[in-house]
Amino acid sequence: MSADHKTTCFTGLTVDHIQVYVSDIASKAQAFAGNYGLRPVGSARVPGTAHSYTLASSDILFVLTEPMTDDHPGSAYLEQHGEGVADIALGTDDARAAFHEAVRRGASPVAEPVEREGFVLASIMAFGDVVHTFVQRPTGAARHALPGFLPQTDLQASAELGLREVDHFAICVEAGQLDEVVRFYCDILDFSMIFEERIVVGTQAMNSKVVQSASGLVTLTVIEPDLSRDPGQIDSFLKNHGGAGVQHVAMATEDIVTSVGELVRRGVEFLSTPGTYYELLADRIEVSRHSVDELRGLNLLVDEDHEGQLFQVFARSTHPRGTYFFEVIERAGARTFGSGNIKALYEAVELHHEQARQREQEAQQSLLSHAEPQRPAGR
Repeated sequence: MSADHKTTCFTGLTVDHIQVYVSDIASKAQAFAGNYGLRPVGSARVPGTAHSYTLASSDILFVLTEPMTDDHPGSAYLEQHGEGVADIALGTDDARAAFHEAVRRGASPVAEPVEREGFVLASIMAFGDVVHTFVQRPTGAARHALPGFLPQTDLQASAELGLREVDHFAICVEAGQLDEVVRFYCDILDFSMIFEERIVVGTQAMNSKVVQSASGLVTLTVIEPDLSRDPGQIDSFLKNHGGAGVQHVAMATEDIVTSVGELVRRGVEFLSTPGTYYELLADRIEVSRHSVDELRGLNLLVDEDHEGQLFQVFARSTHPRGTYFFEVIERAGARTFGSGNIKALYEAVELHHEQARQREQEAQQSLLSHAEPQRPAGR
């Protein structure tokens, strides 16, 4: 492949927007706006076919779509997977060239290039039922504009929470598909693999590789289960989702304590972290930003690579199938993903359980030692 192809087609890729199919757009859009501070921007209605909203925060742009007919592609998606990400749209300076070059390299075409209101759009298959739409924006177009959308007047906006960009997507794939998906991104879209690890959590295990675009602006963590070990959370996702898909979207903030504190105030629930995680924290890392008490109070995790630290927290899934959810992340210099969080959290959970078992045993012994001997009946 030529340097010109790389420069013209894939070097400047960005996350343009994220298409999510939903079954109740009114309630879902209100949750995105009210809970996560995503600003309602536009609305698109095709009577009897579909209703969509765009919601944004800084460089993040979601498109929520509720299909109204059985022949809309979103209907089949919802039937198979439930609500979830169907399209990770990629911004490019030349959508036609990107599409044709990707197909030439072996990508499966979904939609040929078409121009709408100055936008050029074209789509290829990515993984599972998820597609990538190449989006070429016309000169001078607003960042959150999309063809077919008009300014919306239905939804109330709430204050934004400092969520500024999509940091990464976590993708779950079937066992044996990890290398194939990584090759797709590296060979077709000129991504590079920047991180890999095998994660062993008790009797469970998973393999993970991170691929990133040449621009550094599109990052995907691809995870497959290890079928030689006990089933775990990746197996559960694949079963409940009905195949490969986006497990979560990580949104970046410059101050995770402030952002997550406000998210909690607005009713967003996050996964709990045992107190023992923070008791063990000093043994493995010296926190450079935020206090341990702040981390503990908001269940925030901290990890590091060779260039800095990162702070993470995972929202509790509200999906009926327990599949799709959000992550909030702050990078304090870290460019990849440290390998300590999952193992450290697992060890903390195990220690927490062991301490709970010890307390229960001590309580039972205390009850037995203070219990009065029972007299035999009839004596």
